[in-house]
Amino acid sequence: MFRSLGAKPFAVPTPVFLVGVYDKEGFPNLMTAAWGGVCASQPPIISVSVRKARWTHTAILERGGFTVSIPSRTQVAQADFAGMHSGRDTDKFASLNFTPTAAEHVDAPYAAECPAVLELSLVKHCELGSHTQFLGEIMDVKVREDCLREDGKPDPARMDPLMYIPIIGEYWGIGGFEARAYSAGHVIPRTPRS
Repeated sequence: MFRSLGAKPFAVPTPVFLVGVYDKEGFPNLMTAAWGGVCASQPPIISVSVRKARWTHTAILERGGFTVSIPSRTQVAQADFAGMHSGRDTDKFASLNFTPTAAEHVDAPYAAECPAVLELSLVKHCELGSHTQFLGEIMDVKVREDCLREDGKPDPARMDPLMYIPIIGEYWGIGGFEARAYSAGHVIPRTPRS
């Protein structure tokens, strides 16, 4: 039996993104966002939704680019802090002991201490009630060397990404490996339509 919780913003899990931008004076800032994810593979595009009142909102529109640093579970306090304070009056990079590093492909900074970083060029934005959804084409993916497998691909266990669970307002980590995608489904027999 299910219990209705009503119309709420809920999907499990949502990513924890640290959105990096420069303001018009070139000051670096990070903002935590959980409303986002991959929305196209060719070209590779992700979405990030930001409230209009946020300092980051204006900076993305002015600069036409942003980054997404993906924090690990060990960086939960930094990620939470970045979402609780405004870059208008707080130097978040300094407060968090993060190094603002200039992206190579877009005009935005990222946190060098995070396991992975996406450099995004703004391709479109749309107003969605309380938030503006920014669509960014991924210009580059950077993964720290110590977070790569031997085959050069990202290792989820080493990255240990942080996730957010809406409604309950909690941060979680991922479990372990379950199955290979596009492989596990082969064990279920197909039933013909009648």
